Amino acid sequence: MKRYLLFTVFVSGMTTLAAELTAGRLIGNVFGTSNLVWASIIGLILIYLALGYFLGGKWADKNPTPGAMYRILAWAAFTIGLVPYIAGPVLRSAASAFEALSVGIMAGSFIAVLILFSVPITLLGAISPFAIRLSVDDTSKAGQVSGQIYAISTLGSFIGTFLPTLVTIPTIGTTKTFLVFGLFLLFAALAGLGKFASRNEMFKLMWMPVVLALIAILSASQSLKNNTGQVYETESAYNYIQVQEINGFTLLRLNDGQGVHSIYHPDTIYYNGPWEQFLVGPYFYENRSPDDIQRMAIVGLAAGTAARQATAVYGEDLIIDGYELDEKIVEVGREYFDMNMPNLMVHIGDGRLNLDRSQNQFDIIAIDAYRPPYIPPHMTTLEFFEISASHLTEAGVLTLNVGSVPGDRRLIDGLATTLAVLFPSVHIMDIPGTLNTMIFATKQPTTPANFAANLTRLAQDTSLNPLLVTTMASTFANLKEGYETTTVFTDDLAPIEWIVNGMVINFVLRGGLEFLQ
Repeated sequence: MKRYLLFTVFVSGMTTLAAELTAGRLIGNVFGTSNLVWASIIGLILIYLALGYFLGGKWADKNPTPGAMYRILAWAAFTIGLVPYIAGPVLRSAASAFEALSVGIMAGSFIAVLILFSVPITLLGAISPFAIRLSVDDTSKAGQVSGQIYAISTLGSFIGTFLPTLVTIPTIGTTKTFLVFGLFLLFAALAGLGKFASRNEMFKLMWMPVVLALIAILSASQSLKNNTGQVYETESAYNYIQVQEINGFTLLRLNDGQGVHSIYHPDTIYYNGPWEQFLVGPYFYENRSPDDIQRMAIVGLAAGTAARQATAVYGEDLIIDGYELDEKIVEVGREYFDMNMPNLMVHIGDGRLNLDRSQNQFDIIAIDAYRPPYIPPHMTTLEFFEISASHLTEAGVLTLNVGSVPGDRRLIDGLATTLAVLFPSVHIMDIPGTLNTMIFATKQPTTPANFAANLTRLAQDTSLNPLLVTTMASTFANLKEGYETTTVFTDDLAPIEWIVNGMVINFVLRGGLEFLQ
């Protein structure tokens, strides 16, 4: 009996962590994966576990039998398997509400989905104290037994941390991940009932896997969001990925869908967004021409909008190194966004790490990895900008696409303050009609006057792609004068979450428009 009890505790611990991490994806597909969302998930699950530990101890003392424990485990497993199917309609309504930014429905749905985990996680929390009670037959070894039980449970939790993230979610998706872990735990519970209670007790609950299987079959064709114009959706190890076609434009949306991460139209290359702005940074230098631009790096390649525009302006002689964390997004870019330029070299992995490892020097480094509220702090710091500066040519420019909200420029000011430690000139422009701000940092001293002179000269060159001059005109017309000097962000202290959380909360409470990125 003891060996199977340890196996039971192992599977229970594995399922608990798997459910927690998969809950992050389930909820993140609609509400995003900011630290606010994760704090809510982790905090509530810890509360559910604490309640389970308390109740499990009381139940075990009241009815210290294996049958009682395995019945609890069976219900925990069954409700784990049910979670995504019950949450599905709630999430789909929340997705529609989030698309229109209906805050009341959105908040209510978020709470409702989290409540769904109260039953299964509380029941899972009851297993370890129950197993301890069943295992202790010599009170002099109670400490040893309880330590062994919690060690085995923690080892299971370790496995449950990696399996959904690295294996099941990218291969079979969030819903089936819940189903697989739930069924595995359920069969372990039913086997325990048959082994230590009676076969009659086991057969009483055999309807559970049948019901889960039927629900899975009937729900197999349902998509998560199915928003307007949706033509494709999938899940990767990092994101929920959605492709939409609206009025001839193909749009890439990720996770909560609040922002366009890439855009494509076969008949136009100008989108009045942040992507084309990456092309114009070099023209803050005096007497700069398109022929001077030889190599470009894009950190946050997504589906390749900026790379496609750069190729249109500078030709296929421009070598582009595109850094993208999510390989699945690259596949989507190639299939739906014509990201097949021969001059584009794609590097899969973390942007900071891969840029640091690069042996190349760039005329333009474009940072397009910020999308509030998901800003990677390690790409906002003095140390990261030192890496970037070391990979710029002597007349190179670093350009950042930064989200802002009306009346709150703390993130912009902090990034500009940090950049100014390394770069002699920092220029800022707001893209009209969006919540995007571009920050240009040049390795040598530059001026807006240089930019204006280049614009006047290049506007007369009819051989150039008009996208360059059009974008330069927009950049110059929307330049901002200065910024407020604030905190220098470092690897040791970069209060990005504090700043961004405040921005997002104020923004949502005001009922603002979506972030366009």
